Amino acid sequence: MAVTGVLRPGFVQIRVMNLDEGIVHYRDNLGLDLVSQGGDFAFLSAYDEFDRHSLVLRQAEEPGLDVLGFKVIDDQALSGFEKRLKDAGVKTEGIPVGDHPGVGRRIRFSVPTGQVFDLYSDMELSDSGPMTKNPDIWRNEPRGMRISRFDHCAVLGVDIAASAEIFESALDFVVTERAIDPEGNPVAIFLTCSNKAHDIAFLAGPADAKLHHASFLVDSWNDVGHACDLIAQRNISLDIGPTRHGITRGQTVYFFDPSGNRNECFAGGYQHYPDNPVREWTVDQLGKAIFYYEKEVHDRFTSVMT
Repeated sequence: MAVTGVLRPGFVQIRVMNLDEGIVHYRDNLGLDLVSQGGDFAFLSAYDEFDRHSLVLRQAEEPGLDVLGFKVIDDQALSGFEKRLKDAGVKTEGIPVGDHPGVGRRIRFSVPTGQVFDLYSDMELSDSGPMTKNPDIWRNEPRGMRISRFDHCAVLGVDIAASAEIFESALDFVVTERAIDPEGNPVAIFLTCSNKAHDIAFLAGPADAKLHHASFLVDSWNDVGHACDLIAQRNISLDIGPTRHGITRGQTVYFFDPSGNRNECFAGGYQHYPDNPVREWTVDQLGKAIFYYEKEVHDRFTSVMT
């Protein structure tokens, strides 16, 4: 499938209450590389990412999501999406070149559930990214949980249908899966801009502008198990796992960073193509949809958000 327009989730900016602790967690436990640090910010990347960084940590008084950035194919597409957002009645803001190191201009907008998103087309290449000339499988042996790249976020809010509609109509995302209540109202919407099972998920919640989790890709089920070994050995706060999703079919473990932001190590998941029908779950089967083996969702997974 040709990927044009919006390519993928490019970076996520997360608030942490202690920047040094956050760096240790994401660098040493997840295995990301610290690219640069200055003031209240730190920039990190995974070993299999070409771009300069994919995770931004900002020291703040409370945890949560600042902004999720999606990379688009070129500057012409960026301008086109800006116009489409405005035509859809979505307010946009231009973020100038250099606001983040190595990143070109960004178009910022927010959605009814309160989250903030950036679109951008230019970012400097990583000095330690994948090799391109007679390439080995990695430049440096992966560390920690052996994260290969930032994968997606799940966010929470009240009117998830309205937020998803912006991604569908203005940005050409498609719905891969959803869960509905008995009246047909969505309680979860999974969307992709590629052929992944999802690039973003909107989950119904009692409050807007909340982050459920930031997800990082690992290669296999074995790597999910390896992450669990480190979680146990290093006394990282475990949420649930190792287990598997019914939605997306992904293999997973959830845990928390020192500030309480939920992380996920994710592997697998099906491939989606534009002619595929939408997969749908009813709310009475939501336990199996979220945790395929356990067939139930514990309270912490639905009540803890940042």
